[in-house]
Amino acid sequence: MTSLGTPIQGVTLYSFTRAFHARQYDLDGLIRKVAAEGFGPGLEVIGFSSLRGFPDRIDDTFVGQFRDLVAEVDLVPTSLAVNVDTGIRRDRLMNHDELVEYMRKQIEVAARLGFPIARVQISLTPDAMESLLPVAEKYGVTLALEVHADQHGAHERVLALRDRYEKLDSPLLGFTADWGATVTGFAPSLLEAYRRRGASEDLLRQVVELWDGFYAEGPPNNQKVHGERFGAFIGLAAQNGRPDLGIDFGINGTGLFGPAPLDTWLEIMPWVRHVHGKFFGIDENGEEPSVPVRGLVRQLVENGYSGAISSEYEGWHWNNWQDPFEIIRGEQAVQRSAAANAGSAMITDATDARRILSSHLAQPVRG
Repeated sequence: MTSLGTPIQGVTLYSFTRAFHARQYDLDGLIRKVAAEGFGPGLEVIGFSSLRGFPDRIDDTFVGQFRDLVAEVDLVPTSLAVNVDTGIRRDRLMNHDELVEYMRKQIEVAARLGFPIARVQISLTPDAMESLLPVAEKYGVTLALEVHADQHGAHERVLALRDRYEKLDSPLLGFTADWGATVTGFAPSLLEAYRRRGASEDLLRQVVELWDGFYAEGPPNNQKVHGERFGAFIGLAAQNGRPDLGIDFGINGTGLFGPAPLDTWLEIMPWVRHVHGKFFGIDENGEEPSVPVRGLVRQLVENGYSGAISSEYEGWHWNNWQDPFEIIRGEQAVQRSAAANAGSAMITDATDARRILSSHLAQPVRG
């Protein structure tokens, strides 16, 4: 029987992008705010958006200051999000060697800053992940590829990665499970944002019905189905005289709200090294109306997961009328309640978090 897991509470600075871009906080101020609010102990940072000059101009002075600050406020670095920007050249995509070197520099920074995980992106193929394994071994950093809507734990591309991981049998290759892949409904706050942009109630009803239909059909298992669904949102907007909203409906309806069942995570659960606790808001009852947070936490606990859950609030894209710090506070309360209901607890003590995270990441994939 699998022992109950003890997930580590944490947050990603991505949740506060609106406040960060508005310069309400600089990096140091935001990290101190996270610690003061008790959103940790886990701390996730986004390389390109959080760190000036990332990855080429991260010097030893900055590294020392960052490590000193994190130690001072007693947070635990969990994941540095790194990017796979294969299309940054104007003339062609990166070749294999260029991609490996591009990723190597970012993974090196993750190690220097003290992050045990580099979150990499779904565009990396099984061959690319295999090529990056020596880099992960050199720097002692786990590569956790993010599974994010429109894909999910049982998607053909994810299963191909899982099969390669199993073949390579390295604890340094895994996944970041993003809860946006397993959503149960459109976010009320997003509908309110569309309403504020002049969308009619009839159009919003049709948008919800379209998404609910895809939810009933099940998640897309290949890119062809994903593309067809994206196009359906564009067509719906055009039919209702709001073509300006079509792309936006498509991006959100297929790229943020993934309709996969919770049990699709079981396909890759032994390889889940990190979790993005994606959510979009908290309602008047103190619950997340679109993301089944309680079921997701229970599933992690019952399957022995003891890595970090970075609360990842993504409603900031459209919600400019509510305080993201208050919303995060509410979502983490739901997580802690769910873990307790499952017979376990979220880890909120930094010392315990360091010990448990080290054990979690040292586990072999099988055995």
